[in-house]
Amino acid sequence: MSGRGWLTIIGLLTLNFISSAWAANAIKSVRMWPSPERTRVVFDMKETPKFSYFSLKNPERFVVDFKSTVDKTALEKLKNSSDLIKRVRYSKPKYKGSTRVVFDLKEVVQPIVFALAPTAPYGDRLVVDFMKEAPEEVITRGMDTERNVIIAIDAGHGGEDPGSIGHNGVYEKRVTLSVAKRLTALLNQQKGFEAFMVRTGDYYVNLNRRTDIARKRKADLFVSIHADAFTSPQPRGAAVWVLSLRRANSEIGKWIEQREKHSELLGGAAEVIKDTQNEKYLARTLLDMSMDHSITTSYEVADEVLKSLKGVTRLHNRKPQAASLAVLKSPDIPSILVEIGFMSNPREAKNLASRKYQYRLAGAINQSIQRYFIKSPPAGTLLTKLKLRQHKVRSGESLSKLAQRYNVSVGKIKHANNLKSDLLYIGQVLDIPHS
Repeated sequence: MSGRGWLTIIGLLTLNFISSAWAANAIKSVRMWPSPERTRVVFDMKETPKFSYFSLKNPERFVVDFKSTVDKTALEKLKNSSDLIKRVRYSKPKYKGSTRVVFDLKEVVQPIVFALAPTAPYGDRLVVDFMKEAPEEVITRGMDTERNVIIAIDAGHGGEDPGSIGHNGVYEKRVTLSVAKRLTALLNQQKGFEAFMVRTGDYYVNLNRRTDIARKRKADLFVSIHADAFTSPQPRGAAVWVLSLRRANSEIGKWIEQREKHSELLGGAAEVIKDTQNEKYLARTLLDMSMDHSITTSYEVADEVLKSLKGVTRLHNRKPQAASLAVLKSPDIPSILVEIGFMSNPREAKNLASRKYQYRLAGAINQSIQRYFIKSPPAGTLLTKLKLRQHKVRSGESLSKLAQRYNVSVGKIKHANNLKSDLLYIGQVLDIPHS
């Protein structure tokens, strides 16, 4: 081969090498997760992304430059139901071999950009969160002595975070959302209760944000729904978790050091102790009392939930378990995390994907929450007027006779006491609900 031929081959190889270096990475797909407060856009990458970004005004735009990257996805086909983003498009990159993505925005937003390492079922990703600061929600209870008991229902995971993946390919995030919807609906059907969902669709909510949402809505209880998983398929059954004392003390210490947080937790008391010489110590005392109440209530509610779940599924743990879980760390709101089963167990994964089974789980949790708060209603709630009466069973008494005596149905008495049959025994103490 002539010298010129070799030069031509070497030149082509060099160009191919440079082209490969420019395009070492690739955008494989793009996904969008809109929610009421933000929109998350996820770029699935071939390799770890190298990127830079900047904002443009008039009109509002946000630009992300992917270095040494080619695009392999059609942005015009991206499903967009965001309230914040008009359009996502490609634009001419600053450097050859790179890719520029432009977000045409509907309003001024706060973008947050970060890369994520591979975690099954996803590979390398670049995440762009467009945050919309929601207006502060003000809820005034005043002196109203008939307010509802407020329950925050948190569906675990969501959006980019699928949670555990079942043997049948069902994602935990979908199961938890479905159970949470059913539980919320059941609670809202009961007089004296008001339930709301922390996330209402398939999007992710930061763990700290979840408890913040509950606090703004003045929740009396925070219930987080999850489904467990293990490395082997054998473990199964439900469990309920509460915050460990060690994590509780750690969280109190953090809140004490953040003076701006005092008013959130202590309400009017924060104004009384503000700027006093012993502010930190007084705040610590009040927060300790608040945390003691929260942990005690959490444990009692968790115990009631386990009693009800026992009628639907096997229990993995028969007593409430304590753990250092971030979603339970609020010192002022009683909080529980309910593991409704194991996604890694084929039989339970099949059950958890069943709407009928989801409804039974939601019904059991609903029953236990109602049972606890009807027995121990928070001060100033409508339930204080409907507080259960108690009756000690005597010889010759039956459910039908008690129902007639107290002018209430047999079904309501059984529901209030979690009775599976009509049999009573002498000396048994029954809670008698109002009609």
